[in-house]
Amino acid sequence: MANRRLLFLMPAQAVTGVFSALKDAGFDLGIAENLKGATVFIRKSGPGVIFARPQLPGFRVEDLLAVGGDDPNFPPVIVTTDKGTPEEAERLLNLGARDYWLEPLDVERILSVVKEPKKPAPVPQVSTLGGHKPGYPEGVGPRIVGRHPTISRVLALAKQVAPSKATVLIMGESGTGKEMFARYLHAMSKRARGPFIAVNCAALPEHLLESELFGHEKGAFTGAIARKLGKFELANGGTLLLDEISEMDLPLQAKLLRVLQESEVDRVGGSETVRVDVRVLATTNRNLEDWVKEGKFRQDLYFRLNVIPLRLPALHERGDDVLELANFFINMYVREYALPPMTLSDQAKSWLMSYAFPGNVRELQNLMERAVLLANGRPIEPCHFLLENAEWPLFEEETPPPPEDPVVEAAPAPKRAETGDALQAFSGPVIPLHEMERIMIIKGLEVTSGNRTQAAEMLGISVRTLRNKLNEYRSQGQPVD
Repeated sequence: MANRRLLFLMPAQAVTGVFSALKDAGFDLGIAENLKGATVFIRKSGPGVIFARPQLPGFRVEDLLAVGGDDPNFPPVIVTTDKGTPEEAERLLNLGARDYWLEPLDVERILSVVKEPKKPAPVPQVSTLGGHKPGYPEGVGPRIVGRHPTISRVLALAKQVAPSKATVLIMGESGTGKEMFARYLHAMSKRARGPFIAVNCAALPEHLLESELFGHEKGAFTGAIARKLGKFELANGGTLLLDEISEMDLPLQAKLLRVLQESEVDRVGGSETVRVDVRVLATTNRNLEDWVKEGKFRQDLYFRLNVIPLRLPALHERGDDVLELANFFINMYVREYALPPMTLSDQAKSWLMSYAFPGNVRELQNLMERAVLLANGRPIEPCHFLLENAEWPLFEEETPPPPEDPVVEAAPAPKRAETGDALQAFSGPVIPLHEMERIMIIKGLEVTSGNRTQAAEMLGISVRTLRNKLNEYRSQGQPVD
């Protein structure tokens, strides 16, 4: 992490136990006991991370989070408290806190956070089960929305096995909330104060994934200019999530099996064996039994991972949970975009209950964000979902009204979809749908810092469609990044 400045907005005695170790590690520390002192440090030093108590004389952390919500470059805020509650954790995480910790402060946990690259936070990360992705204090855990028996049974099993060290294999379709269940298992375990490290096994080729998992020594290969600790070492004393384990190549599966059996790793290019104490969780959206039969996955590794199997149901199997989740996301985005309260119309409820949701809860979340923005305080109707479905002729009004329409002539196209401009555009029914589509696309790119893949996923369209739309806007002379 390039920025090695940390700000602690809390009484000095709360930092005593970690101050010396962090200074020795090369960090520039600031301690403030009021908002004025914190403001001075933030303005002059620009800390990489802020650790703040929920409340001090003349200060509430909600005020700090409100400032951060308006500034995408504001440092992440981690709330720390000696008397935490699940309700307070959920509320502050929902307001934009990066994390919520129980004191006393722990040096290793602080280092595990500040060594990570700073992440943009224009939109709170929310799981596909209606819980937040940041870490949770021991015994709190993320809130998992839903009361259908299919999800209640899985949740009960997860709660029962969480305190153990047993390896858990979490299976389910894409978008069902596998990672959130992994975080739930960690938060409800005795390792909750330890690190939670997640690795996407599908994102890296074999040689890079091996270095990522086990680490490497200086000079182990071209570009290895220094020793690097692997994820197993970084997760020591905590939990390691191997996401999409089925995508791991067979040679690396053999090395992983040894680590699971022996609890020790060998860094790439190293000569010493390193002992680790890590609980391993794995997720997959494939049928691993079939992959074992096809020779694509090692049988011994499958048996080692599948000590406790958790199979998450698809959204269409969860009955009325669809509406409960929909209302959860509506309320979340109403707060996020500072819009009036909204409800689902009877027609929208009927449509949601009849739709198959191939993208599961992740698709529902994207759908609700879109609907909240388009409804803009009115009851949410099926037309606000903007689905590409023949049953819903959503683009019939795409052709702009005739030029003589005085209302449309008086409404110039926005030059750039700043947050305020976009919300202003949503305030009346006079914007043509094709123009609303352009505003939504530009806003999607804006809140994802230009990441087209994330923007396309949030908008519910393919990256190719997004690229074609941007090319179309450029050909029309409209400014797009």
